[in-house]
Amino acid sequence: MRRPFALALLAASACTAMGANPTGRRLERMQASLRWRGDGFMDLLPRQDPGIIAATSRFIQGGSEYASPSTEIPIVARTRASFATPPKRGLRVTWLGHSTLLVEIDGKRILTDPVWGERASPVTWAGPKRFHAPPLPFEELPEIDAIVISHDHYDHLDYPTVLRLVDSDVPFFVPLGVGAHLEYWGVPPHRIHELDWWQEAELGTHRLVSVPSRHFSGRSLRDRDQTLWTGWAIVGPKHRAYFSGDTSFFPAMAQIGERYGPFDVTMIESGAYNQLWADVHVGPEQAVEAHRLLRGRVLIPVHWGTFDLALHGWTEPIERVLAAAKKHGVVVLTPRPGQSFEPGVDAPPKRWWPDVPWSTTDDEPVRASSRNRRIPAVRFGTPRPEFPSWP
Repeated sequence: MRRPFALALLAASACTAMGANPTGRRLERMQASLRWRGDGFMDLLPRQDPGIIAATSRFIQGGSEYASPSTEIPIVARTRASFATPPKRGLRVTWLGHSTLLVEIDGKRILTDPVWGERASPVTWAGPKRFHAPPLPFEELPEIDAIVISHDHYDHLDYPTVLRLVDSDVPFFVPLGVGAHLEYWGVPPHRIHELDWWQEAELGTHRLVSVPSRHFSGRSLRDRDQTLWTGWAIVGPKHRAYFSGDTSFFPAMAQIGERYGPFDVTMIESGAYNQLWADVHVGPEQAVEAHRLLRGRVLIPVHWGTFDLALHGWTEPIERVLAAAKKHGVVVLTPRPGQSFEPGVDAPPKRWWPDVPWSTTDDEPVRASSRNRRIPAVRFGTPRPEFPSWP
């Protein structure tokens, strides 16, 4: 009897971690979005998704023998005291691994896609496992002013971490529909602010802006594209930062740069790419191109070095970003997990990862199908109608 009971508990836990489907007023608001098409959100442009046979065959062939580190990653261990002194010029970014960053900007602390869980998975016993421990223990988090979530995939919306945030008073800023997961897990509705693309939320003297991205969503086989995905522009009185979440390349990134740039720093996903899914992940070379379109000053590549989520070597994303950046004169920051950087104050971080073989862009090109298309602004203009923040 014990085994069936244990299996039932595991199944219940996994189902809880998958979250909840939007209903009621939340669903009505989603359905009023320009991005909603009948039974789910539509991507910015049509996606060329890989066929099941092609994708399965590619994974069966296997990926790089350097997919995960063979030695311990040299993280920078941090505590709450590390953030007691504010940044000298008002802007400091600390990479906590993958897409989790602590952005200190003009007196506010913004936490992006917080993941302290051991695995990017609905269960604790299977799924991609962290390469390194969180450099900042959760108990050592300094006071946070806001949390921004880009989408509901497990490596960005982490159920164990959300549970630990339930008892705080920190507001969540999320794309449409994601609030259903948070509320199901115990986050009070008044702390949840759901935005459509181009909508803005005020945070004191700051603005948090949901900006278009090209990706998809879902936490199970039944809820694909039932919540929106987004990037974020963080606009302070003196500084501006861009956080991509997960996205493929699209030429209209230039419109984000025109509306909210220039950005003092861009934090753009650079890992977990492959030409088979080039319409949902940007890849290293296109990350550099996106940075330029966004009118960024310095680029911090993220979404690499923490989980094995693709077929490439774990150091390949940063190597390819640096190679592409050198061609275009782009300034790239390469902090170790846990390392902080103040643009204009700190010396650029030094190389810290091992020198192992990696595939170049000539070996494994990544090119979005949309990169040469023109997108009229009306396609993703101001949502209709305007709604107040939930509830």
